Parts: sequence; C-alpha cells; structure tokens
Amino acid sequence: MKKQILSLFLVAIGINAQAQISSPAFLSHPCLSPDAQTVVFSFEGDLWKAAVKDGMATRITAMQGYETNPRISPDGKWVAFTGRQMGNADIFVMPLAGGEIKQLTFHSGGDIVNNWSWDSQKIYFTSSRAGNTSGFSVAVAGGTPERLFGDHFFLYDHGLAEDAQTGDIYFNDTWESDNQVARKRYKGPFNPDIQAYNLKTKQYRKLTDWEGKDFAATTDKKGGLYFISDETNGEYNLYTIDKGKKKALTQFNSSIKTPVASADGSAVVFERDYRLWLYSNVSGKASQLNIILYRNNVLPADKDYDVKGNITAISVSPDGKKIAFTSRGELFVADTDGKFIQKINKGNTERAIEVKWLSDNKTLLFNQTVDGYQNIFSVSADGTGSPKQLTNDKKDNRSIVLNKSKTKAVYLSGRDEVKLLDTKTFESKIIVKDEIWAFQNSDPGFSPNEEYVLFTAVRNFEQDIFIHHIANNKTYNLTNSGVTEA
Repeated sequence: MKKQILSLFLVAIGINAQAQISSPAFLSHPCLSPDAQTVVFSFEGDLWKAAVKDGMATRITAMQGYETNPRISPDGKWVAFTGRQMGNADIFVMPLAGGEIKQLTFHSGGDIVNNWSWDSQKIYFTSSRAGNTSGFSVAVAGGTPERLFGDHFFLYDHGLAEDAQTGDIYFNDTWESDNQVARKRYKGPFNPDIQAYNLKTKQYRKLTDWEGKDFAATTDKKGGLYFISDETNGEYNLYTIDKGKKKALTQFNSSIKTPVASADGSAVVFERDYRLWLYSNVSGKASQLNIILYRNNVLPADKDYDVKGNITAISVSPDGKKIAFTSRGELFVADTDGKFIQKINKGNTERAIEVKWLSDNKTLLFNQTVDGYQNIFSVSADGTGSPKQLTNDKKDNRSIVLNKSKTKAVYLSGRDEVKLLDTKTFESKIIVKDEIWAFQNSDPGFSPNEEYVLFTAVRNFEQDIFIHHIANNKTYNLTNSGVTEA
C-alpha cells in the first residue's frame, strides 16, 4: 500500500513538473516532413517538433539565440534552420530525429534559410553578405557558400524554391516581398511577382502578373507550386498555378504567412492569426492545427520586477496623488512620492502597453494584446477585481488620448479607423475611416473645447493633418501640401 501511494505521489510530481499549453499563440515559421506527418516550428526562440495527428509538441533546440525558418530535407533526415547564436543570422543543420547541431555559415551578414535542393545535398538561403539581399547555396556537409545565380544577376533575389521536375528556381526580387511583407494591398512598380530562372538552360520565366503582391513560393516533389497573393480580397491567401493559370486555394479574411509544402504534395502548412494551419490538397480544405506544448515549469509563483529604465507608459491621476505605468508588459500603480508600488494582476501573461487614469481617480484604462491584437480594458486601480475587456477587435487599438474632462477617449484602430470611446458607458464608435495606416502615425488628440478630434492620415504617401468636428461629423484637411506634416 505504501509503495502504491509513493508511486502515485511521484507520478503527480512528474505531471506538475511540466506545464501543458493547449492551442498556444505566436507559433511561427512552420515546415512539414516529406510525408506531412510531422511539423517543426519556432516558439519562444527555439524549434519544436509535433506530430500533425495529435499535436503533441516537444522542444528540439535550446540554443542561446533565436532559431527560426526551419526546413526539413526532402529525404526527411535533416532540419536546416537560421540561428542567431552570435547576434547575426547563420545557417545550422541538425538531424530531424535529434542529435548534434552543425553550423554551416559564419559570415557577419544575415543568412536566412529558404529551402533545400531536391537531392537533399544543399540549402538555399538569402544573405546580405554581398551587399543587397541575394540568393546563395551551401552544401549540407559545409564549405564555402556559392552565389546562386552567378553571372545572371537579379537584384534582391530571395524566397528561393526549386522545382523538382524542371530544375527552375522560383524567386522574388523586390523589397515588398522581403522587408515590407506586412504592407498588404500595395500596388506599384515594386509589386513582387513569382519568377523562375533555370541555372542549366539559362531560361527565365515570369509566372504571375498581378499588380499587387505574389510571393513566398514553395514547391512539392510533383512540381506543384504554392505561394501567397492578395489578389482576391486584399488579404494574403494561398494560391497555386493550375494548368498555367493562377488559382486561389483559400479565401480567408485575415492574412496567412510563411507557407511551406510537404514534399509529397499532400499538404501546405502556414501561419494565420498567430497559429499554425494546414491546407490539405486531398480535401481542398484548411484547418487549424491543434498544437499542445509541454515544457518544464521553471518560474516560481512569485516574481520580482526591476522596472528601472524599462517604463514605457505613464499616467498621473487627476488628483495628482498617484501614478500608473507599464513596464515590460506589466501594469503598476504607485504614489507620487515613491513610497508605495503595487502590480495590477491582469490574470494573464499578455502585454500591457498604454495606460490612462479616468476622472474618478479609481479606474485605469489600458490596452493589452489579445490573441496578438491590442484591445482596450478597464480595471480598478486598487488591485481589486479583474480587468474588463471593452473592445474585441482583430486589429490594434492604440494611441489612446483622453479629452480634458476625461469623458471621452480617442484612439486609432487598425489601418483605417479613428474611434471615440465614451468613458462612462465604455461604448466605442467609428468617427473617421481614412488612410490612417498602421505605422507612421501621430497620436490623435482633442481641441481645448473638446469639440474637435485631431489626427493624421496619408495622402499620396505623405502625412496630412486633419480635424474632425464631433457634433457635425465633418472632417477637414488642414495641410494638404504634398509633403509630410506630423
């Protein structure tokens, strides 16, 4: 009987020593094994491996830097990835089954894994070692990397993927498909298209001509080509080339990222809404992967916070006696003399960003991430009760500014909305839809008489200053000069 009790006790200890996280967010850079039965992805700076069927994931790297962009070799033996042990990005390789990690590149430029050659003998990557980003290959056994296109120079070639049937190398060659991936709906002279060049025949092909963005090619062993495009609805979706014509495989209303096909052509894995999704070529349907992470509990229940030099937002209460601030994603309240400080328990590990006091000197308005998007909450400043979520948008609600009487707050939402929040009822409404953009904003504000809202919007890629009369619902451009005002 004592032995049975001891065994149960030890099992309980083993269970409690590991934390199970179901359907976690912020999984990135997925890839598939050749048979589409295993997925490898990046999370918390390390690589993880899971069976697609049950989603049980375990960590396979624990290096000092961040490991991203994993790719499994077509023979299923190796995982190539980009690691940042020394700060800059280098190429590493390790056995898929686990084992010794080998560093393949050592240049001070950034080396980013793209794909494998179909004979599993070399890795295609892009690097800044030759100035502009360009394509290279390195043998899995190591050695000096080679410039991929050699004497046929393409400016900014990246997103390299080899066609198993023809030997063509698919690529993009504009910054809109590299460091401006987040800029959806771009149309202009730098729009990326799927292009191909054959190193043996020296033949060049251009496969797409959409005036928007076609990029991120991935291939299977049957010659299948898959890529991202925003042609259907302005959001990034998965496409293929079917009988010479471009064909949409998904029609999501939120964008996908980083697609990678399995070698057998049965599936394509990608990111969507900060989670992993799988498109099945058999069923023609996409579904979210149910990933379950197991990791050791290494943090104690209580934690001390050193906020020195890390305060990112601060607000003084109307009575001048208290301050609220955010530091490293946490929310704090203190007296202005510095004699008392208390962390507000948000009940989660999401990141608090901005904070404002309301007129009652008792309530805080703040925003924090929810499934990757910034939403607005209220909470009691004395630490009692739980935060109340006031907005539930799949876009970032940011740049919160209160009027003088603190009866209303104006904030920016996503790329095209200026919103007004009533601080009594906590109801929000859109007052302006315009080209706000998701970056390069000035904070909005109120006029001293609280009748107008001030904001900036973009005209012909330049920022203009606008005011909006709240009661009359009319908007006026004050500058309209053709240059940026902020």
